[in-house]
Amino acid sequence: MQKENYKVLKGPESYLPPAAALHGVSLPEKGEGLIEGKCVSENTCIQYIALKLLEAKNPTFFPGPLLLWRTTEYALQRGKLVREIAKEVNARVIPMPDYRPKYPMINPAVEINPNHPNLTIWHNKIDVGIFIGVHCHQANLALKIIRGGTDCYTIALCAEEGHEEANASLRNADNKILQKLLETIKEIKKGGAK
Repeated sequence: MQKENYKVLKGPESYLPPAAALHGVSLPEKGEGLIEGKCVSENTCIQYIALKLLEAKNPTFFPGPLLLWRTTEYALQRGKLVREIAKEVNARVIPMPDYRPKYPMINPAVEINPNHPNLTIWHNKIDVGIFIGVHCHQANLALKIIRGGTDCYTIALCAEEGHEEANASLRNADNKILQKLLETIKEIKKGGAK
């Protein structure tokens, strides 16, 4: 596969956006993140995500089943960190409790339909969406739909390899990474970013 200078930018890109991987976008290595299809250092990515969250008019976290239904001490701490970050950047939290299609209707003000995430984004006028705790296959599907039909900037905080379909993605985003993101946001705010 030939690499090209494809950028994973916010949409709307097209009715059926191309898979980023087909354009040469590869997943980041350990210690790296992705910004618009380009691998960068983890610290650069954290700084970038912090700025994006602080600059957003209506940032929204979309916690998935991997975060919502776990009851280990680690998961509870993770949930608290997400709430703290959301509070710091004045973000909403709209859960994706499961992956079953919600028909004929969902309430887009309180839940995101994984098969039609664009409806929740349009309804709530979300300009930056942050996915965390969503299984990778479902996250990539939702991220691609969002990129295809909305102008929402997507961020994936992935516990595994990262997401090439997101506009920005951190891999291995464990609680230490979330804590670092929280501290970075606080430092930027102290410096006068918001």
